[in-house]
Order: sequence, then C-alpha cells, then structure tokens
Amino acid sequence: MLRTKGIYETTLNHIKRFRPKTYRQLKFEDITVEWLAEFDAFLAKTSPARNARNINLRNIRAVFNYAIDNDVTTAYPFRKFKLRYEETRKRSMPVEALRKLKDLKVEPYLEKYRDFFMLSFYLIGANVVDICQAVELVDGRFEYRRSKTHKLYSIKVEPEAMALIEKYKGEKYLLNYLDTHKSYRTFYNCLQKGLVKIKDAFNAEDDGIVLQELTSYWARHTWATIASDLDVPDATIAKSLGHSHGNATSAIYIDYNMRKVDVANRRVIDRVIKGE
Repeated sequence: MLRTKGIYETTLNHIKRFRPKTYRQLKFEDITVEWLAEFDAFLAKTSPARNARNINLRNIRAVFNYAIDNDVTTAYPFRKFKLRYEETRKRSMPVEALRKLKDLKVEPYLEKYRDFFMLSFYLIGANVVDICQAVELVDGRFEYRRSKTHKLYSIKVEPEAMALIEKYKGEKYLLNYLDTHKSYRTFYNCLQKGLVKIKDAFNAEDDGIVLQELTSYWARHTWATIASDLDVPDATIAKSLGHSHGNATSAIYIDYNMRKVDVANRRVIDRVIKGE
C-alpha cells in the first residue's frame, strides 16, 4: 500500500509541475481531453517512453473512476482520450538458458538470488513482494492476494519449489528474505543487483548461450513463453498469470478449474527439468 501511495504522489507531483499556479484549484471538470493531451506532452519532455507516461495517466483515470463510483463527478474525459501503448521488449529466455541458469555455479552470496529467481519461476512468476510477505502454505498451495491487483492466487507447490522453500525457511515469514533485509524493497534492490552479477557469470561461460538481461520479471515472462510453446491454451496461461481471458461477463460466471493451471505448471517445469 505504501508503494501504491508513492506512485500516486509521483503523479500529483507531475501535475504540480505541469500547472504550478493552478493545481490547487483543479476540478474534475477542468481535466478535459485537451488537458490530458497537454499533460502527456509535458511528461514526454522528461519521459519519452510512452508506457512510463501511461502510469500517470492511468492513475488519473483511476481517480476519475473512483469519483464516478462515489457520485463525486460525471465528467470522464477518458471516453475520448485513449491510452496508447508501445510494444515492450521480450523478457524471456529459452529453455536451454533457464536450465543452465538453474544449475549455474555462482558465488555463495549470489546463490540465494539465483534460487529466488527459480522459486518465482516455479510459482508461475510470483513477484518479489508477494513471495517475501507470504506467511504460510495452505494445504500444499502457495496462496496469496497479489499486491498489484489484489486478486487471490492459489498455486500448487511443486517439489522443486518446496525444496527451495525448505532451504530458505523463515521465522516470521514463510521465507527468510525479510529476516535479513529491512523490507521487501531493500531485498528487491539487492536481488536485481545480484541478478546482474549472475548474468555476467552466466555469460562468462563460453558455451554459446548468452543473456542480454536478467531481472526478476524474466521468471514470469519465461514461464508464459514456455507454456505457449507447449501449446497450453491461452485461457489457461491467462488464468495462471492472474489475467482475465475473454469478456468480463464470462469471467463472472465461469468457475475455472484450477487443476488446469496445476497441470500446466507441471508441464512447464518438466520441460525445463526433464526436457519433456
């Protein structure tokens, strides 16, 4: 929640710089399609990446949606102002690279970062904060409400994931990452730096397999890519990642069989471990 608050405060600071003399008097009705276009152009001066600018525009849209739901305003410029997105670079690695990474010999202090990456992969790309803040397993499943979307997830813990959970068993939390770090954020920063060093060690081996980049996000993208290569249905991949598939009405009425997700995850892991 603190991180979400910080993201909205960042958007507010951008608005203050955009309209320093009038932002205090700003009303919902003042934010028109033209205002949003000018604000986007203002952001572009320091943030040329469209997807990065869209974070601020989505925040404003979320405030409008909340205000409409609570009868604060009827104004809604986003009916005509549409957010456009740029295609992002691929952040997944081939199976052979992941297999090499899993068994890569690294400095002892880097091992926990490599293992964290693999644990995230085995848990279908669960993100850093949700893994760090998990307290316990429920009937052999990793159950949590994702911090980003607040959706409830339930992932069967496969033996490969269980081995790492037992290896890094924590005191207050399920895992010990927050036993030795002040917050998930400090661990996250150490993790990303550690993964860069692991990438360098990975590339130092002259075997023709090279990683251009390695961050925690690659676990999630790599899982989805392998699942797709195995012809796992798009609906199952979407459910595995916590995304909606199809229209909102069908999502309400269909009680999705989570066994399909469990089977898909086992197939993806077997593709890496056994080559099957």
